[in-house]
Amino acid sequence: MTAVKEESQLYPEIVEAPRYSCAMGGAYAATLATFGSVPILHSGGGCGFAQNFGQSFASGLNSPGPVGGASTPCSTLVEEHVIFGGEDKLRKLIDSTISLMPGDLYTVISACVPNLIGDDVDSVVAEFKDRAPVIHVKTAGFAGNSYKGYELYFDAVINQLLKEQPVKKRTVNILGIVPTQNIFWKGDLRNLKEHLKKIGVEANIIFGDLNGLDALTRIPAAELNLVFSIWGISPAKKLEERFGTPYHIFPSVPIGPKDSTKFLQTVGTKLRITDDVIAKVVDEEERTAYRFTEFIGNVLVVAIPHAYYAVVADSSTAVAVTQYATNELGFNPEIVIITDDPPEEYRGIITRDLTENLESVLEPKVAFEVDSHKIRLLLRNYTVQVVFASSLERYISETELGGALFLSVGFPSYDRLIVDRSYVGYRGGLNLMEDLMVKYGGPL
Repeated sequence: MTAVKEESQLYPEIVEAPRYSCAMGGAYAATLATFGSVPILHSGGGCGFAQNFGQSFASGLNSPGPVGGASTPCSTLVEEHVIFGGEDKLRKLIDSTISLMPGDLYTVISACVPNLIGDDVDSVVAEFKDRAPVIHVKTAGFAGNSYKGYELYFDAVINQLLKEQPVKKRTVNILGIVPTQNIFWKGDLRNLKEHLKKIGVEANIIFGDLNGLDALTRIPAAELNLVFSIWGISPAKKLEERFGTPYHIFPSVPIGPKDSTKFLQTVGTKLRITDDVIAKVVDEEERTAYRFTEFIGNVLVVAIPHAYYAVVADSSTAVAVTQYATNELGFNPEIVIITDDPPEEYRGIITRDLTENLESVLEPKVAFEVDSHKIRLLLRNYTVQVVFASSLERYISETELGGALFLSVGFPSYDRLIVDRSYVGYRGGLNLMEDLMVKYGGPL
C-alpha cells in the first residue's frame, strides 16, 4: 500500500468507517446520558439496537444502561407502516412505556422512516403532555451525524421543556462535550465541575448528573454557558436568544496545568471572581501537578524525548491533546487529522487553534477527513514515534508506522475500558502520561 497526498480525492462516492453514527445516534446517546430519561424510538427495530455497539460500546466498551440497547422501547416500524403510517403504533408505545417504565422524562426520537413518510409525531406526543414530561427529537439519519444529533437534542429541550427562571449568580452550564463521541465524557464533565467548584462556581454538567431532568430544567438559571467544542455553539446561541444567557467558547477542554490555569482565569474574569481567589487555587494545583510530573521524568526524558507525533480525533480532543503534548510534554506535532466533519465555517478557526500558540518550531499539517482508509494513507506520509488516535489506528501504528507508541483518545475506542477516566484538568495530564508512557517505560 502506498501513501496518499493530502490533496488526493479517493473514492468520493463512499466513506470507510466514519467516526460517528447518524443524527438519531447522537440524540439517543444524549438521552441515555440524561439520568432518568427514557428514550422511545420511533424507528425500525435495528436502528436503536445497533447503537448499542455503534455508540455506547465503541466509547470505551461502555454499556448503554438499563433503558438502552435491547431494553429501549421502539415502534419497530416495518413495510406496513411505511405504507399506512406509524402514528397509531407510536401512540400505543408511548402509552405502554409511561405505564410500565418509570422515568422522569420521556424522549421520543423519530428516525428516518417517520420523517420520510410524514408521521405527525408532534401531535401524538402532545397527547401525553398531561401524563408525563415528554419531548420529541426529530432526528432523521440524513439530517446529519451524531454530533448534529446532540445539537438537535438540545433544540428539543430548549423549545419544549425549558422555562424562564431567575438567574443564579456564579452558575454555569457545560456544553459541547458530546456523550459517547467524547470517549471521556463522564470523567471530563466531573473534573470540570470539580475545578470550577474550587473557585466558587457551580457547574450544571447536565449529562452524568444523577438528577437529569432537574439538570435540564436548571439550564436557564445559569449566569454563563461554557462551550468546549463547536458542537455546543448552536445550543449556546439558542439559549442566548431565548433566555439572554451569554456564552464563552473554549477551543477544547483543558489538559494539564497551562490550559487549566487559562481556563480558570478566563472563567474568573467572566464571572468577576477576584484574582486572589483564582491565584490561590492555581498556585496549589500547579505545584502539585508539576511535582507529580517529576515522577515520570525518566521515561519522558530518556525514552521518548521530543517525540514526533500524530493526532487523529474529533476537533475538541485534537486541540486539547495537541496543545498539551506540544506545550507541556515538548513533543513535536507532525500531523493532526480532524474526524468529526465540522462545518466549513469553523475549519479555519480549528486550524488556527491547532497551529497558533504552540511552543514548537514545527507547525503540524492539519487535515479534515472522515474516511478511515484515507486517514490510514495520510498517516503513512509521516514518520512519528507517538500516535494519539482511535482504535482504528492501533494496528497500523504498530505495523505500518514503525512501531509507534499508540494511545486511543478518540472515538471509537475498543481497546480500553473507560468508566470515568479523564485527561481534563491539572492532574488530567498526569493520567495521559501514565497511559502513554507505560507502553514504553514498562519493558525498560
